[in-house]
Amino acid sequence: YTVNQNERAVKTIFGRAERIGKSTLEDPFVEYLRPEERDRYAYPQVRVISPGGPYWKWPWERIHKVSIATQTVNMAFDAEDPQANQGGTELDAVTKDQLNIGLTGQIRYRVCERNLYAYLFGVKRPIVHVMGYFISILRERIANFEAPRQCNARDTIQLDSNTLVTGVSINDLRKNLRDLNELMDRECISAEARYGITFDASLITGIDPPTEVESALAAINTAHNQVSS
Repeated sequence: YTVNQNERAVKTIFGRAERIGKSTLEDPFVEYLRPEERDRYAYPQVRVISPGGPYWKWPWERIHKVSIATQTVNMAFDAEDPQANQGGTELDAVTKDQLNIGLTGQIRYRVCERNLYAYLFGVKRPIVHVMGYFISILRERIANFEAPRQCNARDTIQLDSNTLVTGVSINDLRKNLRDLNELMDRECISAEARYGITFDASLITGIDPPTEVESALAAINTAHNQVSS
């Protein structure tokens, strides 16, 4: 058998992965796990077969190949049901003031070569599991997101008028989209140790309210701009 340049492989002998005698608890990425989670995600380190070949194997040995190339998917993608989330194009979420919004964006990920055991044998369908993990964190952050409050002596007079717009959660989210993306990157950094998948980036590009709310929201923002002028 051969292994391509963008692939890595793991050999199993009678169903048992070939190991090198170490644990993932010795890898630096374990610091991103909470102390109570470390025993749960303690996986053995396996021998990784590098690109090249031809290699030889016995009939009772099996080769598991994975691609380590960076992949990009829509954050609304559902591998189990392609028709979910409006055909995998928009993800629904609820804000802290009970407004249903639609999220669009992308996720870049790749398989972690240092934790192939978790990817191959820890979870049956790792992509499905990791996407569900990401979406659950994103919806929780959207539901509890609050914009940072910053005011100084010059802003004291305008505090009451600013409260009108900053109190609307979708405005807070849109103004602090970069902070939300950075927050999601920090939250998902432990996926490397949990599931053997590295998140290169999560980019939320659009936050849209329902059509029946859009006109009212635009009127609020217009009124605030007139008052500020």
